[in-house]
Amino acid sequence: MGLLEKGLVWISLFIALAPMLGFMGTVIGMIGAFDKIEAAGDISPAIVAGGIKVALLTTVFGLVVAIILQIFYNYAVSKIDGIINKMEDASIGLVDIMARNKVFK
Repeated sequence: MGLLEKGLVWISLFIALAPMLGFMGTVIGMIGAFDKIEAAGDISPAIVAGGIKVALLTTVFGLVVAIILQIFYNYAVSKIDGIINKMEDASIGLVDIMARNKVFK
């Protein structure tokens, strides 16, 4: 079971990091927008549009990555659980056969 789940920790890490990186991009984009407002001394849509665009794009990218990885992670965990259940059933069957044949004395 440990060997089957060995690589899943990395997927889980990226699921957690992707939205954080997206939100960090949001903050960076908003800082850029406010810098442009400060430099211009005026608020107009043309001045802040670039910074807000960066903020929204990084957020969307981070969430899309996290969603795709979460789907893949859930699929992998489901497959691993199925394999583990088959292994448990097979081992129980083996022990039953051994008990019927009086292997255990």
